[in-house]
Amino acid sequence: MEYDTKTALSSTSDKTSFAYISARDRWPVIITGAIDDVHKAVSEAKDEKHTEGKRIIEELATLKYELQHDRKLSLLPDDENADIEGYNTELEQLGIPSWFNVPWLYAECYLYRRMATVFALSTHWKSHDVFAKQKMSTFRSSRPAVIELASRYHELITQLEKIDTKDEAAEKILFMEMCEICLWGNATDLSLLTSLTYEDIQKLQGSEARKASEQNILINDLEAAYDVLKKARDEDKKERRVDIVLDNAGFELFVDLILAGFLIAAGLATNVVLHPKSIPWFVSDVVPADFAALLSALVDAQSFYSTPSDDEKNAGKTVEPLTKKEEDELSFLFQNWAQLHGEGQLTLRSNRFWTEGGSFWRLPSSAPSLHDDLKESEIVIFKGDLNYRKLTGDGMWDPTTPFTKAIGPLGPGSGINVLALRTCKADVVVGLKPGQDEELRAMEGGGGDSGQRKWAWSGKWAVVSFSPGH
Repeated sequence: MEYDTKTALSSTSDKTSFAYISARDRWPVIITGAIDDVHKAVSEAKDEKHTEGKRIIEELATLKYELQHDRKLSLLPDDENADIEGYNTELEQLGIPSWFNVPWLYAECYLYRRMATVFALSTHWKSHDVFAKQKMSTFRSSRPAVIELASRYHELITQLEKIDTKDEAAEKILFMEMCEICLWGNATDLSLLTSLTYEDIQKLQGSEARKASEQNILINDLEAAYDVLKKARDEDKKERRVDIVLDNAGFELFVDLILAGFLIAAGLATNVVLHPKSIPWFVSDVVPADFAALLSALVDAQSFYSTPSDDEKNAGKTVEPLTKKEEDELSFLFQNWAQLHGEGQLTLRSNRFWTEGGSFWRLPSSAPSLHDDLKESEIVIFKGDLNYRKLTGDGMWDPTTPFTKAIGPLGPGSGINVLALRTCKADVVVGLKPGQDEELRAMEGGGGDSGQRKWAWSGKWAVVSFSPGH
């Protein structure tokens, strides 16, 4: 905590904030979903696994009860992972608060970490991910956008392989388009889309949605990021690494891989390092198994997309099979990404730091080896809302505060070039022009005079912020 911003933090006690609404409304729904997932798995389990599964359900139900009745957070049981001590030390430093009077960032991280301990301390459920089925189901719902981007990617990679002389103006446009696809992929954050229909999810994806959303990027520093990568290539650096601190699985991981493949094919990077979470996290965040599941879906795309789900069967719905061209496009993706992975140009690198309870202001002190490793990267791309909150310490900054200031130790002089791709789904936002927050609040649904920054809760608006750390 001593390394954190001294700015006041977003708290669940603030009834005008999204923190309060999250604790009151979203978290119980998420825990209920986890209970339902285990309940279904328990019905198929036998003997000791069945008995242990019932105990896990009881523990999750206890967590939900404590949350809804504003009980005090309890110390996490030791599951033999080093981060437990940090969680418990911080909880004691906070004075063992209750659920509706605690810093939002810590409380939300604690919620998922506590759920993870329940499974880590089991015998038969250690590897169970209560969110896995949801993540793949949403990826399946993204079929139209997946096919569109697969075709675009195949065409693009084929063109890039034939080009000897770079058209830098066209390349910059392509880079910005790929990054914006990556940005709006976050529109399928499962921890927020708890009630959207299949049709709603489709509307959030695809080229028309991207074009309509360009005007909603409040800050766009992509040109500065492109210039950094181009300069490294012009200098003919032997290794030009880009890191992506991942956010959501499914469709968003798919678009992250689209971006990674493009960067390598264009020579803007020689290799891309992906940073997943080590445990099931914030419902939809990527764990290593999600990468494998995505590739497996592409290997047999016809079966994945054309086999009706249980809900579709029960509703009597039929599913259109993929065309031969669609199958071929998805097969190309698998072969391309599998090759990049096999040759070491596309790698996954987990680190427990990403699921600690604090902000990224603590990176230099809490994970110095990771901090040093990230300095080797040309750019570290932080995806999504949670990573943005962690970068800025989830502080209640004045919205005109420069991004470079709000990220503290990771700002200028840190040795790390930071690029945040974030659709806004929380109160904290920095880097806006004077009066811009007030204008957004004055719009319909923006919060008005309520004291709420509602415009920043929905994912409709985005910021792309760059900080030169080298």
